[in-house]
Amino acid sequence: MKMNRQIFDPEETGLRKMLKDWEELTLRCVWSFGEEGATSGDVWKAVNETLSESDRSISRASICFFLDDMVELGVLGYTMETGKGGWHRRYAPFLDERGYIKHVIKTNLESMLRDFPTETREALKDNF
Repeated sequence: MKMNRQIFDPEETGLRKMLKDWEELTLRCVWSFGEEGATSGDVWKAVNETLSESDRSISRASICFFLDDMVELGVLGYTMETGKGGWHRRYAPFLDERGYIKHVIKTNLESMLRDFPTETREALKDNF
């Protein structure tokens, strides 16, 4: 599974090391719905409600693209439903927050070991 882009900011804390603020809000929203899942509209409304406190907003398309990236990564799954305007996806978590963090760490370590095996092993040995 491949995501189009990935960021890592060691100066940040928590999920913000790996996600933009609105992306973290998006995942937390889906996680809060649990197995029932949430539509992109549910998530878009909740995220923008929080962002509006700082006079910001995010487009529904950005939310949809990010949700689809998370599906491609195996973090979220979806079911198709009919509704007003036709078919839409209802997103639900495959991985919880801890599972997502483990996935990101594992993916990055595997990548570093593949491209820089000696240096990665030395850095792990020297620091842990």
